Amino acid sequence: MQKKLAGRTGIIVATLVIFTYFIFFGSGLPKKGSVKQLLTNSIHLGLDLKGGTHLVLQVHVAEAVAAQTDSDVARLQVDLAKAGVTGVQVAKLDPTKVDIINVANVTPADTSKARGVLNGTSYSSTYDVASVPNGYTLTMKQQSRKEMESTVLQTSIETIRQRVDSLGVAEPVIQQYGLGDNQILIELPGISNADEVHNAIQSTARLEIHEVVAGPAATEADALQTLGGSLPPDDMIVKGANSVTAAGNSDMFYVLKRVAIVSGTDFRGAQPVRDPNTGQSQTSFNLTSGAGERFYEFTSANVGKGIAVVLENRVRSVASIKSAIHDSGVIEGLSEDEAKNLSLMLRTGSLPASISYLDTLTVGPSLGAASITHGVYAAVAGMLAVMFFMLLYYRGAGINADLALVLNLVILLGFMGLTGSTLTLPGIAGVILTIGMGVDSNVLIFERIREELHLGRTPSAAVQNGFAHAWVTIIDTHVTTIVSAAILFLFGTGPVRGFAVTLTFGLLANIFTAVFVSRTIFDAILNRKQRGEALSI
Repeated sequence: MQKKLAGRTGIIVATLVIFTYFIFFGSGLPKKGSVKQLLTNSIHLGLDLKGGTHLVLQVHVAEAVAAQTDSDVARLQVDLAKAGVTGVQVAKLDPTKVDIINVANVTPADTSKARGVLNGTSYSSTYDVASVPNGYTLTMKQQSRKEMESTVLQTSIETIRQRVDSLGVAEPVIQQYGLGDNQILIELPGISNADEVHNAIQSTARLEIHEVVAGPAATEADALQTLGGSLPPDDMIVKGANSVTAAGNSDMFYVLKRVAIVSGTDFRGAQPVRDPNTGQSQTSFNLTSGAGERFYEFTSANVGKGIAVVLENRVRSVASIKSAIHDSGVIEGLSEDEAKNLSLMLRTGSLPASISYLDTLTVGPSLGAASITHGVYAAVAGMLAVMFFMLLYYRGAGINADLALVLNLVILLGFMGLTGSTLTLPGIAGVILTIGMGVDSNVLIFERIREELHLGRTPSAAVQNGFAHAWVTIIDTHVTTIVSAAILFLFGTGPVRGFAVTLTFGLLANIFTAVFVSRTIFDAILNRKQRGEALSI
């Protein structure tokens, strides 16, 4: 018995030492610093405690679907021409129906050729093809659209994550917000300047280079009039931005080809530079090899024509093609900050669709400090009250429960330090709830031991039966609560997940302390008592 008791005591002492180490040093090597600094380095504070910025973004995935069908329109025209189908018109007839492509003017002689192209894997796997008079209608499959929207959302999250990393934020939260709403949650602890965050992720639309068909025009109606009063399906009218370098008012309108020559994903790198002659800020960019070849072919065949840089659905700059451009170029008409931010966007990759800000909330550090203070006071007050009650009601045996509670708290904080978990205000509530459930487990065990003693059992038999019978109830309550916490973690966001983390760690620690530690202390007490001597419980 003595040997077994010594082994259990050794496990408890080793657990206390190991998790105390994790509280102050996490999973790394010992470092120098104050207790507060060590705790901050190992246990990260959430947005509500440290202060920072909370954003909810809406990703307009329909734009990515529209861009894909625009690209497929241009590709389909080329494929039909290669198959010998002439005079056919391929376009999206209704701008609001971004996932439908219409193929018209197919002659009976070309029907089989056109059908052969449309039945190809590249189209049939993405679109449902239906025959209509003198042509076909391609409607994007629901599954294809869902997969594309999911890809756009995940790509947007990764792109934003790369841009946020440039701010040097520790433990940022960037994840999908809600289910099926195409929204992104961003929480940046320690960053209280919302404008700084907006600047880092301000590319709210893809950056593209389009061919200029006509313009500039003073009004949209004037721009339409240059085309004879009707807008062809493969063209679009875009308004100029403040930095348009073309002659005339910056609010003028331009008619552009709908399909971009190159887009954000085609940019390989970029950096801010200055014009050696004027000193004006510019952004120098490089294209990928495939995009460079495509850009070279276009500029070689269209010397003298205009191209427009479109950013945030506005014409940012317009230039005339003086000679063939291969895989590099310069975007002019930018301020110093615009050149710097645009370079960052192109280096980290352009967003596949535009975004809008649904919610912006800034939490000040002072509010976070007050939350920490009040939360710690509540936890300490609750724990002291519980410990006092256990001592008052169970007398000497209450010391057993109090020691188990202290070790429970040490293991919980050590877990968080080891895993680098983020502590939030609801997380502190999870700690307090863990204390309550720890007391509940001890009460179950102590009351069961009292029943066994009232039935005339010896103290040793009462302790053994009390733990054996209470064990099933403790496991049942803890497992069901852990399952609930797991559901909160999977489907919750931010602080809700922080609550789930601390609750889960605390419950796992509670199973160890309430059963193993408490039983070891009881066995140590019984080992020192004379046979038949009563327990203080």
